[in-house]
Amino acid sequence: MSAQPPPPPRPSARPAATAAQALSAMDDLIATSMVGQQEMAQRLGLNVTDLTCFAYVLQAGEDLLTAGDLATRVHVTTGAVTGILNRLERAGYVTRRADPQDRRRVRVAAVPAAVARVHALYEPYYARLHALFADYSPEETAVLTDWFARATTLANAYREELRNRDGEAG
Repeated sequence: MSAQPPPPPRPSARPAATAAQALSAMDDLIATSMVGQQEMAQRLGLNVTDLTCFAYVLQAGEDLLTAGDLATRVHVTTGAVTGILNRLERAGYVTRRADPQDRRRVRVAAVPAAVARVHALYEPYYARLHALFADYSPEETAVLTDWFARATTLANAYREELRNRDGEAG
C-alpha cells in the first residue's frame, strides 16, 4: 500500500487573481479531470460515456431515471443510450426495472456491488476534496458552489446553442 501524498499546503492568505488566471486554472482542472475520468473508467472496465451515465444513475439515487432522462442528461439519442445501458447491464452496473406508472417505460437502477466498486475507487479522492474544501470558510464554499452551478448552466446552454446552430446550418 502506497503512502498518500500530503494535502496541498493551506494558504495563509489567498493571492489576488484575475479572471484570466482563474480561467487558466479552470482549464487545467478540466483537462486533469478528463484524463482522470478516462483512467477511472478504464479501471472500472467502462468507457467515459458509460461511466458518466452510471454517475447520473448514482446521483438520482432512489428516484430512478428513465432511458430518456439519461439521453437528455448526456446529450445523446435514445438509441445511443440503449447501447450504453446494454453495455452497463452486461458489465453488471445497472438493471432495468419496469416503471410502476407506465409499464412501457423502464427505469434504471444501480447494482449494489457496482456501487461499492465505484465508491471504493472514488472515495479516497473525494475524501481529499472534502479536506480541501475544509480550507475554505462556509461563505467561500458558498461562492464556489454558486460558481460551479452557474458555470455548469452556462456550459450546458452554450452546448445547446451550438447544437441548435448546427441544426440550422444542416
